[in-house]
Amino acid sequence: MKGRNMTRWRDPAKDPRQEPKSNLITPEGYARLKGIHDHLSRVKRPELSTKVGEAAALGDRSENADYTYNKKELNRVIARIRYLGKRLDELQVVDRLPADTGRIYFGAFVTLEDEEGEELRIRIVGHDETNTDKRWISVDAPLAKALLGKALDDEATVTAPGGETTYIITDIEYREPST
Repeated sequence: MKGRNMTRWRDPAKDPRQEPKSNLITPEGYARLKGIHDHLSRVKRPELSTKVGEAAALGDRSENADYTYNKKELNRVIARIRYLGKRLDELQVVDRLPADTGRIYFGAFVTLEDEEGEELRIRIVGHDETNTDKRWISVDAPLAKALLGKALDDEATVTAPGGETTYIITDIEYREPST
């Protein structure tokens, strides 16, 4: 049976989406997620509930586009609130610097230099706060796994779909966590 909702079968043992994700997060990331959860719970959900109620009062719901749209949006917001509530409960906030700040651990800002001499500055953060624009990568990412525990001037080799890349660590920086 083929259809638009069919996906190809993936072996669960080899599917990267099935790998367990770490539950680490920075204090700033936790505050951001908590803020989103609070906004959705206290502002967005009551606002959408009111809109759904007003649209339902107009009569026939089957042909009421305003009711249908707002009901779908309300269900999406409720699902997001439920997900964030569960996720916030299982997260572990890393609110202190590591004992050895000369090595790369969670929360580190790392400057790397590749074989061509180009610099790349990244930060190792939790799965929930990755941001490609800021170059914040997940602690579960292959590059982060290759860097963890390394010191200044160490080499780290990362295997990517395009081939292997070797980086030299040129700077490691930590910032005091803000709670």
